[in-house]
Amino acid sequence: MPIESGSCASARQAKQKRKSHSLSIRRTNSSEQERAGLQRDMLEGQDSKLPSSVRNTLLELFGQIEREFENLYIENLELRREIDTLNERLAAEGQAIDGAELSKGQLKTKASHSTSQLSQKLKTTYKASTSKIVSSFKTTTSRAICQLVKEYVGHRDGIWDVSVAKTQPVVLGTASADHTALLWSIETGKCLVKYVGHVGSVNSIKFHPTEQVALTASGDQTAHIWRYIVQLPTPQPTADCNQMSGEDEVEFSDKDEPDGDGDGSSDCPTVRAPLTSLKSHQGVVIAADWLVGGKQAVTASWDRTANLYDVETSELVHSLTGHDQELTHCCTHPTQRLVVTSSRDTTFRLWDFRDPSIHSVNVFQGHTDTVTSAVFTVGDNVVSGSDDRTVKVWDLKNMRSPIATIRTDSAVNRINVCVGQRIIALPHDNRQVRLFDMSGVRLARLPRSNRQGHRRMVCCSAWSEDHPICNLFTCGFDRQAIGWNINIPALLQEK
Repeated sequence: MPIESGSCASARQAKQKRKSHSLSIRRTNSSEQERAGLQRDMLEGQDSKLPSSVRNTLLELFGQIEREFENLYIENLELRREIDTLNERLAAEGQAIDGAELSKGQLKTKASHSTSQLSQKLKTTYKASTSKIVSSFKTTTSRAICQLVKEYVGHRDGIWDVSVAKTQPVVLGTASADHTALLWSIETGKCLVKYVGHVGSVNSIKFHPTEQVALTASGDQTAHIWRYIVQLPTPQPTADCNQMSGEDEVEFSDKDEPDGDGDGSSDCPTVRAPLTSLKSHQGVVIAADWLVGGKQAVTASWDRTANLYDVETSELVHSLTGHDQELTHCCTHPTQRLVVTSSRDTTFRLWDFRDPSIHSVNVFQGHTDTVTSAVFTVGDNVVSGSDDRTVKVWDLKNMRSPIATIRTDSAVNRINVCVGQRIIALPHDNRQVRLFDMSGVRLARLPRSNRQGHRRMVCCSAWSEDHPICNLFTCGFDRQAIGWNINIPALLQEK
């Protein structure tokens, strides 16, 4: 019977130890879910003022720390066994004590180095975990920077779009599924004008750059241009609705929505007919916007086309074809004759009308789901949002890949960019509104609790950089628009 050599025996022992170590890791992993469940059960039995979502996050982070310590402990046991085994071999081979001590010292150095690496890994993990914890409580700071100023309640159905007038007097416009568009006093929240010329859902509203004229797009397959005359009421002192008592966030149901029967829009002046009706689409007109100068307008439709019109004659100038599915949005450049259209075909297209003789088109492919909106920013950048839960910042000179990508936990609806400060407002399906900078760094989340915020999907956002009271507006399918005051210097300092 052959005798096993010393080196073979050592190899076999090492293999058995690795196998034992692997089994112990498997046992550890298999019991993680049971341990997490027991921890949750124990915490649920204790009185705690923390929200359940925060407590679950803490449990998960502490579990990660525990697993790192457990791995460190197992590694330490393995190193101790190796030291004992090598000492036994040295003694059996008759080597001197000094040699044994030397080998032992080398092993200690190796063990110390390995332990140091694990410790560093643990510190890094702990730091990242702590960062996550701090990030989860960042909304407390945001409440002091992002304050709700006014709620605009009067629609009888969800609000799809919100916009701010570019001329004096500055008013707020909302477009709703209740077939109306309303103009509001930003300061008082009073309805000033109601437009009832459409026979379908009003999906978009945009103000003329120099006149008191509005452009609305509708499900009745038309876009209307209509004139309004408003006189702002005298602001009245109102109770401060900015104070937050720090309550836990509360989930809302449909019964918590504002009651449309008590709206304040029934007694405001009504505009019933448009100046001009644009009628070249064969499907829902989902969005419309003015080209620079206000002499032309562009519309986007579910018939997969965008149309460019002459405002004075209502004539169709160009029909922009190429999208494979329904369009979702259109936006014009503030200073150049450029148009961007987004679609359910996961792309958005840039149309260039700067040369009157030709118009070129560029296709941007970077999303994996419906592109819900694409908007221009300062310079040569476009920001696109999608149902794939990402927002991408693009350079018009390089269409191959975005220069920044923002990943979120919910589908993104119609976004808007604060041009002067380069801040992106992201309205989400999950009722949240988040603020990011152009490099993709998260700045804040607008408060949403049982005292303020949207109760259902947030459809759109709009910045008003010059207004002294409200500089951000949001609207949602809870039938209300909200005016926010964002302390931008403090927000950027927090970053």
